[in-house]
Amino acid sequence: MTRIERLVELINDQALDGFLAQTPASLGYLVDFPEDAHERFMVLAVHKSGEHCLICPALSSIQARRAGITKIRDWRDGEDPVALFSQLIEEWNGEAGVFLVDDHLPAKMLLEMQEAFIGIRFVSGGSYLGQLTGRKDADELARMKAAGELADQVFLKVKSSLLEGMTELELEKIIREEFSRLGSNPSFCIVGFGPGAAESHHINGETRLEKDMLVLVDFGCEYQGYNSDITRTFVFGKASEKQKQVYEAVYQAHQAARRVAVVGSIPSEVDAAARKVITEAGFGEFFTHRTGHGIGTQVHEHPNISPDNHVPLVESNCFSIEPGIYLPDEFGVRLENLYYASESAVSFNSEIPPILEEI
Repeated sequence: MTRIERLVELINDQALDGFLAQTPASLGYLVDFPEDAHERFMVLAVHKSGEHCLICPALSSIQARRAGITKIRDWRDGEDPVALFSQLIEEWNGEAGVFLVDDHLPAKMLLEMQEAFIGIRFVSGGSYLGQLTGRKDADELARMKAAGELADQVFLKVKSSLLEGMTELELEKIIREEFSRLGSNPSFCIVGFGPGAAESHHINGETRLEKDMLVLVDFGCEYQGYNSDITRTFVFGKASEKQKQVYEAVYQAHQAARRVAVVGSIPSEVDAAARKVITEAGFGEFFTHRTGHGIGTQVHEHPNISPDNHVPLVESNCFSIEPGIYLPDEFGVRLENLYYASESAVSFNSEIPPILEEI
């Protein structure tokens, strides 16, 4: 069964009328066409009947056909693409129905479609598509594993490249270049020295590395369409007792969540397991985000390992476990590996050191 056929089956199971895919991630997953139309109108419309059609700018139509999409209605700059959309939906569904849309569909495009069809209801479709993307097949798991191993190799490069006086931006450059050298596409990189590590989404800058400074690195790449994402925390020099104490709490929280994250477990309970350890260690107020997120063709996708997700994990769901403690103006510790759910949580990465490394 193709991915489109699986989506159509889901649409009909939910008594819906169709799905409107627009993002590169959704287009790539459904029809192997990860195109970004930027500000131009483009949508892959999938109907409950199984029919599907791409409405796209003419400048994208050749690539779309090469990807194997046969039903295309293209438009040129100066023409009205919403008219093509209206014609298609009228042919399929008249003037009423319920269509799922990508969660990250541009507001401008959604407003144009709403104006064209007052009787059509557009509903967030991310959780529906996530039921498909979240369950990885053997080939997808192999690609995730390969991407994870690349991240492990890059971390080894990090450890061998540290120099007193280097800046966060200089270490970021080394990380990105190493991913590229290994044949992958670097997708993001956070480098936090000292107090910068206390900012969970730190913006890299000119802070220089000093002896006995704590370092947090969070980075990943895209490889063969799938993503890696790891976080490591260590000390450049000698660790303080407080740094060791915080690291120990985060490490134990990570392991507690990992033990719970098996097929059939509830993500909110996985999150609670990590949060309980950190709270009991006296740092609960400094754990300020969810325990993890789904990952695959996107760095962040379903299922989230968060307090508000109560949908049980299924076989081959892929996700991060990344608890953290962030002490403002001091330092922060986050430890992240990627896993997939089975009878246990199976890691895509090398094991996290059980004690704070001094490098």
